[in-house]
Amino acid sequence: MNIFLIGMNHKTAPLEIRERLAFSCGDGVDPLKEIMRGPQIMEALYLSTCNRVEVLASTLEMNEAIESMKAFILAQGNLGRGEMEKCLYVHRGSDAVRHLFRVASSLDSMVMGEPQILGQIKDAYRQCVEGNASGVIMNKLLHHAFRAAKRVRTETAIAENAVSVSFAAVELAKKILGHLQGRSILLIGAGEMSELAARHLIQHGAERISVANRTYARAVRLAEEFHGIPVDFEHLEEKLQEVDIVISSTGAAGYIISKEMIQAALHRRKNRLLFLIDIAVPRDIDPAAGEVDNAYLYNIDDLQEVVDENIRGRLKEAEKAEQIIDEEVVKFTDWFNTLEVVPTIVSLRDKVEGIMKGELDKTLSGMQHLGEEERRNIEILASSIVNKILHDPITGLKEESQNGSAIPFVAVLRRLFKLDRE
Repeated sequence: MNIFLIGMNHKTAPLEIRERLAFSCGDGVDPLKEIMRGPQIMEALYLSTCNRVEVLASTLEMNEAIESMKAFILAQGNLGRGEMEKCLYVHRGSDAVRHLFRVASSLDSMVMGEPQILGQIKDAYRQCVEGNASGVIMNKLLHHAFRAAKRVRTETAIAENAVSVSFAAVELAKKILGHLQGRSILLIGAGEMSELAARHLIQHGAERISVANRTYARAVRLAEEFHGIPVDFEHLEEKLQEVDIVISSTGAAGYIISKEMIQAALHRRKNRLLFLIDIAVPRDIDPAAGEVDNAYLYNIDDLQEVVDENIRGRLKEAEKAEQIIDEEVVKFTDWFNTLEVVPTIVSLRDKVEGIMKGELDKTLSGMQHLGEEERRNIEILASSIVNKILHDPITGLKEESQNGSAIPFVAVLRRLFKLDRE
C-alpha cells in the first residue's frame, strides 16, 4: 500500500517544537503546496493542530517520498536532524491508515473522546480538496476515516462523561438540579478553573451570572466577559439567597462561606436546592455546609474522583473503539487491494467485448434477412457468453486481491491476453 503518514504529536514532541513548526507554516507559507512539490508525492493532506503536525500522503516511491517529507519538516521547523528524528514517527501502509482512523476517532488525543479533532481533520481535508492535492486514494481514505469516527462515537460511550474538573462540575450540577436552563450562577474569585466551569454551565443553559471578588474592579471586568453582574464582596451573604449554583476559587486563607451563611440562605430561599462547587486550595467553603439539607457541596477532590472514574470508563470504551478501527482498516485495505486489479479487469473486458463486437458485426452484416428483434437476441446471446467466460477470471482476480497476492495473476493475464500491447 503506497500510503504513509509522518508527523509529531503531544506524546513525541514538546510544545516548543510543535509551535516552531506550526508558526513557520502559518507565516505566509502554504505547506500543502510545498508538500505536493516533493518528489513522488501523488496526493497529500496536511494536519496542524496545537497537539500534532502530520503529513499523510500517497506516493509512487515510499522511501524517497518519506525522506523529502523529513526534509520539509526539518526546514519548516528550523530543527536539527537529531532533534527532529527524536520527535518524528513514520507509519506505512495499513499502519498509516490505522493511525489516521485513531486520530479521527480521538483515540490518540490528549483528552480521549474530545470531538474537536474530527472537525480539524475535516478542515484539513477541505483544504486538501481545494488545493488539488486529493485524488481517488485520499478521497476514499478520508471518507473511511470519517465513517470510522462516526461509528466510534455512535457505537461506544467514549465521548460520554466529563474528563476535566470544570466539566465534571457541569455534569454534577445537571444531576442535582435536574436541568440548567435559566439557572443563576455566582462566581466567587477569578480562578481559571472556576471561570471555565462557569463558561461550561452557561453553554448548557445556565443564565444570570454574578461575579464577586475582593477587588471590585476585577469583579467588574470579569462580569463584563460573561455579560453578568458584579457583586461587592460585602454583599456575598445576601447574594447566596438568589443564585442556584456557587463556584468559588479565591486565594483566601480561611473559609469565606460558613455553614451558618448557607443555613440562612436556604431558609430565605425556602429550601430551594443550592449547588456549591469549591475549587479553591485551601478551601473557601466550610465542609460542614454540605451537611445542610438541600445544599450540595463538592470540592476539587470530589470532582477529581468523578474525572478519574470517567477516564476509567473511557478506557474501557476505547477497547471497543479499537475493534471498530480494526474493522474499518480491513475494509479500506480490501478496497485498496482491488486497485491493482481494476485496470486489468477493465482492459480484459474491453478487449474481449471488442472482439465480440467485431465478430458480431461481421456475422450480422451477412445476415440481412434477420429482423430487428432477431438481431437483438443474437447480441444479447453473445454478450451473455462473454460475461460467463469472464466471470471466473474476474472473480478470481478480486479474491486474490483481498489476500494481497493478485500481482502474479495480473502479470499472467496481461501477458496471455497481450493487454499491454493495446
